[in-house]
Amino acid sequence: MNTYVRPALSLILLLAVVTGALYPLAVTGVAQVVFPEQANGSLVRDEQGQVRGSALIAQDFQGDGWFHSRPSAGAYATVASSASNLSPSNPALAERVAGDAAKLYQAGQGPVPQALLTTSGSGLDPHLPPQAVAYQIPRVAAARQIPVERLQALLEGATLHPLIGPPVVNVLALNQALSKFGL
Repeated sequence: MNTYVRPALSLILLLAVVTGALYPLAVTGVAQVVFPEQANGSLVRDEQGQVRGSALIAQDFQGDGWFHSRPSAGAYATVASSASNLSPSNPALAERVAGDAAKLYQAGQGPVPQALLTTSGSGLDPHLPPQAVAYQIPRVAAARQIPVERLQALLEGATLHPLIGPPVVNVLALNQALSKFGL
């Protein structure tokens, strides 16, 4: 029996060391060298070097003077990252969307963009379509007493054009630019 147990335990120990320590350390080391910003969470810092968030995770911006992210099913907490799992026929979803639409509706601008009413699959998507951000410009302009044209220019500068997919705007980066330029 010893002829079977000893090699099996040795193999388990060897694989535990390789897969539990050596491989993760090697991958982490390569990531730190090749992709240091991404390996450390794509952190967004302000002028003083303070961490303000991650470019990969949406944040809940409060107040009319900020561009708002799309709703989060998990209150923007990474622990609860997921969709709400409410079906389109669920009255709770319809009630939440109707309430959000009533809060966000701005007379003369047409319907509220869908991206401002629906959560993303992860509940933490930091990006919005430019149209959803543009819908918020009059509110932000009025709250900050800034010309709409200046915010439109800021939006154009913050719009990302990925290789695949439609243009998007990172709301955290846009709000950081909004505060950075004294707006």
